[in-house]
Amino acid sequence: MRGVIVRSVWLMVLAIGVCGVTAIASASLRVGYYRTRCPNAEAIVRKAVKRAMSRDPGVAAALIRMHFHDCFVRGCDASILLDTTPENASEKENAANTPSLRGFEVIDDAKRRLESRCSQTVSCADILTFAARDSVCETGGSHYRVPSGRRDGRVSLKDEPSLHLPSPSLDAKQLEESFAKKGLTLDEMVTLSGAHSIGVSRCSSFSGRLFSFNSTHEQDPSLNPGLAKVLRSKCRSDMDSTVDLDVKTPNRLDNEYYLNLMNRNVVLTSDQSLMNSSETARMVRFNAENGRVWARRFARAMVKMGSIEVLTGFEGEVRKNCRVVNPYI
Repeated sequence: MRGVIVRSVWLMVLAIGVCGVTAIASASLRVGYYRTRCPNAEAIVRKAVKRAMSRDPGVAAALIRMHFHDCFVRGCDASILLDTTPENASEKENAANTPSLRGFEVIDDAKRRLESRCSQTVSCADILTFAARDSVCETGGSHYRVPSGRRDGRVSLKDEPSLHLPSPSLDAKQLEESFAKKGLTLDEMVTLSGAHSIGVSRCSSFSGRLFSFNSTHEQDPSLNPGLAKVLRSKCRSDMDSTVDLDVKTPNRLDNEYYLNLMNRNVVLTSDQSLMNSSETARMVRFNAENGRVWARRFARAMVKMGSIEVLTGFEGEVRKNCRVVNPYI
């Protein structure tokens, strides 16, 4: 398993955006990287996200999840965007990504518009990072500036997500270890878990909590009985059915997720396990009581995650099409 490459010392950067927040940047990347190279780059991506959300609000959660799945496998190099070829099955084909991962057309839209303005200048990795940031802001979270200058990787392998992405069945200790391998702290893991305030999950991801849990209980006793009843009715006949991760504010990124945790109203084992450790339970309670503080921490953790194992300088490439590597000349 690849180790985490820490390319530089973390710098504190005060970045005031539409909603206002302090963000952390890596010295290997830079806020405003495209200011002269492609002045409207971030605005073009933002408009693409807004257009997509006007048709399907759920795409915001999909883009945040896609950014996470990209950064945890080979770093934030847009390897998740590469299509399978006759010679190679890409990350998209892994069970963790297909058929649930979506939103690729939003990145394609932004890339086409950027190529017409600034050919082969803005990397797909940066587009995905901008799109995830804009999704956070558009769903009610803090706006934050992200450093850019990432380059795109040329490798995407089907089996690698299984080695790096945490499973929805992991417990708190296993989640801590998974995030630590990517240079993220326990507090940042709990903070980033708040992304489950939006989005959906397939019944197959949590069916073990509902049916034949163990020899003593038919369903997981840590699951709120009222929610369990609703989930069982939705999932009994179709494991491919989807349910909202947050039953109260499913399209708004807020700290309701932590209140749900305290009330046992979450669907995934990995989420509920945060209440099984006194340390993570304390963090959950703090976030439940301090929504604004959590929003600022979430933004900073997203920026840090977006700097995992990045390619910069002459590493990698800037793809003309996010789905395929550039041909060698």
